[in-house]
Amino acid sequence: MKHTAYRRGNQYFLGLPGYQERAPFDASLMVHFRKRFPQEVINEINELIAKSSAKNAGNDKDDNTPKPSSGDDINSESDAAQVHFGDLILDATCVPADIHYPTDVHLLNHSREVLEDVLDTLHIPDIGVRSKPRDKCEIARIRYLDYSKKKKHGKTETRKTIKQQLQFIRRDICFIEVYAKAGRLPLLKKSQYRNLLVANEIYRQQALMYQDHNHSVEDRIVSLEQPHIRPIVRGKAGAHTEFGAKLEISVVDGFVFSERLDFNSFNEGIGLRQSLERYKERFGSYPASVIADKIYRNRANYHICKSLGIRLSGPRLGRPPADECEHRNQKHLERLDSKIRNIVEERFGTGKRKYGLDRVYAKRPETTATVITLNLLVLNLEHMLRILYSLFSKFNIFGVYFVLSPAA
Repeated sequence: MKHTAYRRGNQYFLGLPGYQERAPFDASLMVHFRKRFPQEVINEINELIAKSSAKNAGNDKDDNTPKPSSGDDINSESDAAQVHFGDLILDATCVPADIHYPTDVHLLNHSREVLEDVLDTLHIPDIGVRSKPRDKCEIARIRYLDYSKKKKHGKTETRKTIKQQLQFIRRDICFIEVYAKAGRLPLLKKSQYRNLLVANEIYRQQALMYQDHNHSVEDRIVSLEQPHIRPIVRGKAGAHTEFGAKLEISVVDGFVFSERLDFNSFNEGIGLRQSLERYKERFGSYPASVIADKIYRNRANYHICKSLGIRLSGPRLGRPPADECEHRNQKHLERLDSKIRNIVEERFGTGKRKYGLDRVYAKRPETTATVITLNLLVLNLEHMLRILYSLFSKFNIFGVYFVLSPAA
């Protein structure tokens, strides 16, 4: 009874004239609603919120007063007259996708199963007329299970299993080509035709790696359901390689801005100039300093920052200074920059531990980009709430001082 009343209340809230048993709308309507808010729109909303809030937070700080630039190789008079303020903190991370760990044997076995499903669909008009081609699916399944059930696999055994799966896939592809010449491909569903194309590309890549005795190929596919996912080599202790989108962000006064999002691996150190120009578009001037890790500290970026009068964190290029006092001051400044850069690691940690950036369950690339951008928006909204809480925990609307406990 309570459940029925709850459903009636929800339908009345949706504007329906009366209660009905059938669903008020199809579940796919939510997909169309989500498509009205693509990555670009959500990123624009995030930019407006974070930019205005970061400006207000920067105006309240004494240490963010405009500082004149000190560059000695200014490109133009406008750059020479430009004042710099604020810190631009940059870093990149991988946002893992929800895929099975891509071993070659498992990927080939999954492709073989997809091709067998395609072969069954193409054979439907011949049922009762002629027998189905011998795809040896039972033998292929037994060979795969014999390999996967073992805890340890030698190189010779793995290579032998890969060769067997490649042979089974090539056999299925030959049968499918015969049906394709007979004009049977229109019998396939859209998803089956897509899986057929992806499985063919996986077979080509795996056969090439098998012949060349290596484990790398250009635009390597690691998931049949999500062929846009690429391996991202991170070099971390926990996971040397992650599989998902690579995200570069900038942090200004605790607010997060998306700099670049790509499913292919990229070198974030070569895009510093674009990040500086976006910072100038948001806040009207270049930052006083850029705080980033060592991948950004290349010679080209040093020249860019020097020409614009911006300090780039980290040690200078070349030999350390001979003056011991100057050397200690430089080390002290590096430690201070490292403490400031911790905020970008905190943003990544909060997003991955609390808001789902540790594993994105979306399947399509557009949906994945939207989910990641929404997470950045939520991070900024949370930071705004913390600022408001810190204000209201000291003063109420009547100006009376009090302190709120976290439980309140």
